[in-house]
Amino acid sequence: MSEAGEPTASELLAELDGIGRDARGGWSRPGFGPVATELRRWFATTAEAIGLNVAPDANGNLWAWWGEPADGAVVTGSHLDSVPGGGRFDGPLGVVSALVAVRRLRAGGFRAARPIAVLVFAEEEGSQLGVACLGSRLLTGALPADRARELAQEAGLDPDAAGRDDTALSRIGCFVELHIEQGRGLADRGAPIALASGILAHGRWRIAITGRGDHAGTTRMADRADPVVAAARVILQVEAAALAAPGARATVGRVEAVPGGTNVIASRVDLSLDVRAGDGAAVRALVARIEESGSLEAARNGCGFAIERSSWSDEVVFDVPLREELDRVLGGVPALPTGAGHDAGVLAAHRPTAMLFVRNPTGVSHAPDEHADDADVAAGVDALERILRRLAS
Repeated sequence: MSEAGEPTASELLAELDGIGRDARGGWSRPGFGPVATELRRWFATTAEAIGLNVAPDANGNLWAWWGEPADGAVVTGSHLDSVPGGGRFDGPLGVVSALVAVRRLRAGGFRAARPIAVLVFAEEEGSQLGVACLGSRLLTGALPADRARELAQEAGLDPDAAGRDDTALSRIGCFVELHIEQGRGLADRGAPIALASGILAHGRWRIAITGRGDHAGTTRMADRADPVVAAARVILQVEAAALAAPGARATVGRVEAVPGGTNVIASRVDLSLDVRAGDGAAVRALVARIEESGSLEAARNGCGFAIERSSWSDEVVFDVPLREELDRVLGGVPALPTGAGHDAGVLAAHRPTAMLFVRNPTGVSHAPDEHADDADVAAGVDALERILRRLAS
């Protein structure tokens, strides 16, 4: 507990530990469904307890306002969903830190000259519907209208109401997202917090490798068109292509054989492909190499190859004047790029946006070993409180 007897950010995180715990390890919190409902209920209860007014928008995002919603607000927050088997900090740390920072401002009698809001974005990780930063992409109109309606319907939202929300956008005067660092930049520098300079270009693709389904026991090896074997060779080509591109990252995170029987030669294998690099041209060039080499490997095994893009985020450079102002507030801290996508990166094309990182000594993210020490969590809250105080004065 804090000196005032209120829960700290670390203690609020602990309140969430029982929600979405995965027996296989870590936490699995999809963006929609029963677990998401429980997380959203927790947020609403906690925000209302400190005097904030909570309401959802048509895109599944949840807003908690200090006072009445108004244009030009200072907005902070993050997300509560996770990847399957993820860590306990990615997303929730930014939400609980925002709640504690706002609570401390209110308790200290701060009189805000600009409105302040805490925002929880829906389906940031894309683990359920396959599109990262769905809530912010819907809000900003970053998705084509037909795709937005399709995804909204899958998420249980009103497809006619979902999509670009100019009213909500006008209420965001600036946005600051606190997040655990997803890497070892701060650990290597011996610093507890940093500002983000930008985000690498990032895209996701679906790869389908089609072969011929058959019997595992009666089909000779020489007679097979096995998409699983082809997929294995394609994955090796993904690794080779990324290693040949300095600073690039390419990952196959999901492999699904269809129909998936133990004694069945699959008829199709679906792969997810995540590619990141310093700019969009580098990502597109890497994907082109993967498509070329993957098609050849599939053909050598008598299989077809198809690739389709499912999401795209170009390189992001965060608002330089805002970052410089926050750096002055914090007394000079490191500035680090990140290869991880964030809702802040989507908003950056529309509103002045910044990110604040909290040290992760393990460097691990999207896995249970992700970690932040209590002292560093507290340092992040202190920094965010100072930032909000400056921006809302």
